[in-house]
Amino acid sequence: MRDMSEIVGTHDLLLVTLDTLRYDVAAELTSAGRTPTLRGLLPDGRWERRHTPGSFTYAAHAAMLAGFLPTPARPGPHPHPRLFAARFPGSETTASGTWVFDAPDLPAGLAKIGYHTVCVGGVGFFNKLSPLGSVLPGLFTESHWEPRFGVTDPDSLAHQIDRVGEVMRRLPPDRRLFLLLNVAALHQPNWFYLAGATRDQGDSRESHAAALRYVDRQLGRLFALMRRPCFVIVCSDHGTAYGEDGHHGHRLGHDVVWTVPYGEFVLA
Repeated sequence: MRDMSEIVGTHDLLLVTLDTLRYDVAAELTSAGRTPTLRGLLPDGRWERRHTPGSFTYAAHAAMLAGFLPTPARPGPHPHPRLFAARFPGSETTASGTWVFDAPDLPAGLAKIGYHTVCVGGVGFFNKLSPLGSVLPGLFTESHWEPRFGVTDPDSLAHQIDRVGEVMRRLPPDRRLFLLLNVAALHQPNWFYLAGATRDQGDSRESHAAALRYVDRQLGRLFALMRRPCFVIVCSDHGTAYGEDGHHGHRLGHDVVWTVPYGEFVLA
């Protein structure tokens, strides 16, 4: 585990949530060299297999933004130490390398020490069109969402990265940044990323993989926009089912939903 006291305050922080990305699809594509941007940045070119704290977007992000990132999905003794943790008595997952904050959520904790906190949303829980859709973006000092960032636009991530570029150009050089980018492209509908697919055929594991290939083609531009040094976490918030054991979608307790890809690295 990294000593986050050496990261927080000295690095910008970027959390990229690849909404709905399944671990098995991510691992297969990376192993086959089909996602070269991610393969070139992930430690040893591989995703870490983890378990999400929530089976759908709102629950998972609420947990992650309180410091409960996906947990390593491997046997071993409890506890699993966390990178970030709100201060509260009796925490078994706060370790010597954990950055501890006195606030109810990570964006507020980072803002207290001078970080500018920004959210560029994707799926509906970030759209600010309702009280519920305003909760997660409301945790940040600055937040952005518009329809072209959402699930129905086939070039949503390119539009989101354009907005990130605008944010970066306005950021004072002496101000540290915490940026959450919630990527909507993998969420249904994603059939339009697969050549030859039609709306009537609907989404599939194959179109999910095609969406990830699209995302990987865009991410190089995102990382190029980031100032150095920048500590990056790229992960999924949950997976989704395409008929496994009769299950479809997420917000349910199946391995393809609970198991997610996770990676962290420093852009230096």
